[in-house]
This record gives sequence, structure tokens and C-alpha cells, in this order.
Amino acid sequence: MIPFSVLDLAVVTEGTTLAQTIKNSRILAKETEKMGYKRFWMAEHHNMENIASSATSILLGHVADATSSIRVGSGGIMLPNHSPLIIAEQFGTLATIYPGRVDLGLGRAPGTDQTTANAIRSDRMREVQRFPENVKQLQRYLSSDNKNSSVRAIPGEGTNIPIWILGSSTDSAFLAAELGLPYAFASHFAPQQLLPAIRIYRERFKPSKQLSEPYVMPCINVIAADTDAEANYLSTSMLQMFMGVVTGDRKPMPPPVDDMSSIWSPQQQMMVQQMLACSFIGSRETVRADLDEFISRTSADELMIASYIYDFDQRLKSHRLIAETVEV
Repeated sequence: MIPFSVLDLAVVTEGTTLAQTIKNSRILAKETEKMGYKRFWMAEHHNMENIASSATSILLGHVADATSSIRVGSGGIMLPNHSPLIIAEQFGTLATIYPGRVDLGLGRAPGTDQTTANAIRSDRMREVQRFPENVKQLQRYLSSDNKNSSVRAIPGEGTNIPIWILGSSTDSAFLAAELGLPYAFASHFAPQQLLPAIRIYRERFKPSKQLSEPYVMPCINVIAADTDAEANYLSTSMLQMFMGVVTGDRKPMPPPVDDMSSIWSPQQQMMVQQMLACSFIGSRETVRADLDEFISRTSADELMIASYIYDFDQRLKSHRLIAETVEV
């Protein structure tokens, strides 16, 4: 099987504090490292009651400090929210403390609502247009070639941290291919353009100093349990959380329920199911068959797993079952 990795959003569950949520992320990183997962990524989100990963680089340092071999990285940093220099310094510091273990995934979405995006950076839309230029500037800051520049990233210069382009549409595929960078696709919540984006990326890929051949890592949702029925029951917390995305009600993730029909409308159900089309839920046997089919269909080079489960012990168990099933 191909390598498997973990995406953790530090999702806050009902009745859990922010401090415990962050502690759980650290525990999850330690345990998934033991299980053999390749990467542990966290993502930048803001003004969301159910996600505690707003200060992404700080959390990555917290996770890296608790582990020794698993790669830690951003899935991703929303670059238009930041100065490329600041990101080079932050991740350059991480790479200096934890050499050879840091990834830098970059996206151009705000990671929040429009009002909050404006509070983060009033000229953000201009920076969205400059995203390709800013990615290249970030690469320069992280390279040894920048040592004679008047503006330098210290720490950061010479670390050559692997940069990934993240995306949920074909736009990102063109950029990742043009720059010759690895490509992570957000099919865990935006699966509609996955296959066209992968095709564009592979067809148009140009080799670079960082990468000689295209490398695709889709992110998917996986919930594994002892039986299909148990996994489907656990998945209702994820369904309720994504219903909150549809309605704008971003409350902490609730416990599972026996029946979703009394909770969502048919329209909400349809929208959530469209978002979660790349979700694989079931026993080890069911999940293995579904993953085999998905890998065959996408020719993915690596898979990143998001597991939205209310009970933390059940989440650890799900990752363990996945690891045993695919022999990561």
C-alpha cells in the first residue's frame, strides 16, 4: 500500500475544553507515529468554535516536540493571510528545531468567514491574486540563494522546507503543475473536482528542484470500527458537524445519534452527502475494499486521513484499525 498520513484540525467536541482538545492533538500525533503514519498535518482556521488550530505553527511545534520521526506540517497555511517572510521565519524556526521533519502546505482560501478574513487582512483579496508570486517569494526566503538579499528569513534561509500546493478545484492543479510542487487535494470536503484536478496536474507537471515527478495526496474521511453498524453510528457526529458547515452553525462536534432523519432536512442531507462523497466508513474489511478502489481510481501516491469522531478513544482506535488494515 501507499503511505498514509493524518490531518488533524484540533476539532473541539461538546463538553471538551480547548486545552484538552490541543492535548488530544499531541496525543494523537504520538500514537499515529507509533502506528506508522508518515505525516501529521494541521490546518489554519479562524473564528470557529469547533476548531482550535488557528495558531497553526505554534501547534505544530507542540506536536513536533512530542514526536521524533513523523513529519509535521500545515494542511495548510492560508498564505494570503500572511506575509511570506513571516511564514518563512515561523516554519524556518520549526525546521531548525526539528530538521528534516517539517512540511509547508499552502492554500489561498481564507480559512474563515469573509468578515473575519477582512479582520485578518484588509488587503487580502490583492494577496489572493498574488498567491503564485508569494509562493515563489517564500521559496526564495527558504533557499540558500537568498543569502545576499536585503531581506532574509533567519531562521529559515537554507532550510528548503518542502512546499505543497493545496487545493479544492482545478485552479490549484495548474499552479502546482507549473511550479513542480506536490499536490494535496481537499477531497474530504470538496470532492467534486478531484479527478479533473489530478488529471490536469499530472498532464501539465513540470519537474523542479524539489520534485522530479508529480506527487498527489488526496485527503479523505475515514471512520473505521469493529463493524459497519458501529462505524456508521460514529459517523453521525461528522454528519452533524458538516451540517453545521452548511447552516453556518459551527458549534463543537456533538455526540453520535441513532437517527439523523430528525436532525437534518432532505436538502441539508443532500448537501452534506455531496461534501462527504470521499468518505469511507465501516469495518476493516469494508474500509480496505473502499480504499483499494479509491487508490485504483485516483492513482494516488499517498492518502491523508481525516477522522471526525466524537469519542477520542474511538478516534485512536479508528486510526489503529486503518493502520492495521493497510499496513502503514
